[in-house]
Amino acid sequence: MFAKRWKAIWNPDMYHGWGKTQKYFEGWYCKLVDSAENHALAVILGISFAEDGQESHAFIQIMDGKKNTATYHQFDLKDFVPSDQKFEVWLGNNFFSANKIILDLEELKGTVELVDITPWPKMLKAPGIMGWYSFVPFMECYHGVVSLDHTLKGNLIHNGNTIDFNEGIGYMEKDWGVSFPSSYIWMQSNHFNTKNTSLMLSVANIPWLGSSFIGFIAGLWYKEKLYKFATYTGAKQQGTKIEGDQCTIVLGTRKLKLTVTAHKGASTELIHPIQGQMKGKINESLTAKLDVLLEENGALIFKETGRNAGLEIAGKVEELMVG
Repeated sequence: MFAKRWKAIWNPDMYHGWGKTQKYFEGWYCKLVDSAENHALAVILGISFAEDGQESHAFIQIMDGKKNTATYHQFDLKDFVPSDQKFEVWLGNNFFSANKIILDLEELKGTVELVDITPWPKMLKAPGIMGWYSFVPFMECYHGVVSLDHTLKGNLIHNGNTIDFNEGIGYMEKDWGVSFPSSYIWMQSNHFNTKNTSLMLSVANIPWLGSSFIGFIAGLWYKEKLYKFATYTGAKQQGTKIEGDQCTIVLGTRKLKLTVTAHKGASTELIHPIQGQMKGKINESLTAKLDVLLEENGALIFKETGRNAGLEIAGKVEELMVG
């Protein structure tokens, strides 16, 4: 069991829940947008271990970001079959990996390949997006990025209608642990005018040794380079403000400054974990827009607006405000 967990630490996309039986969740979030940008789906694979075991189950949650609808499919735990060698999970007749998704649900069927994935770069003592926090055994929630950006190939039949995902764009990340943070902001887009560009940013209230702190992670993948901002790198949260339908976050290092203003879109209610049990509710948009500005020593590096953006603003967001 230890060997499986250790391997998973160094491969965040893999299943981490070996030996877990209560108060634990794990989920993979797969975003699919067709080339015409008429369809935006989020397909979420997961497993939930409730504290009492009575409501433990595996699941696939489907979100239609354009029509703002969601469905939740529950499976027996025995149907959840992960690989202990790499990220591959079978759930009944459904299959998920870093290179392919096969769906066999009542309203969504078909196969989509993920071509030329862009993993979050690994570094010594930093196996994934969480840096050295990946090795801390008592975190409430861990986060990983499977692919910042990739091309899609294939078709899905959604409620009787065929969606052509060929030359579409995808994104995949994951979470695992006990609960989602009590308050957090999460945003993501890889639909910019400059192709193969992706932004993911999250700010959250993190429990820590009987107290808590505001932590953040952000990565802008642009021209084959990752501009990274994170609490563990020494970056600073210079400002976070929510006014009406806008949320602006400013992060900085000694040389770099990242400013992102999110414009809310219509949202859909999704189910999320609390103490391992899928009983919480959040609202997510897949039609938000992100104005992204990156500067280095005051000089402009990047200024574009991301479309089809995922956006979640949850909990007591006043805890996250800075400036």
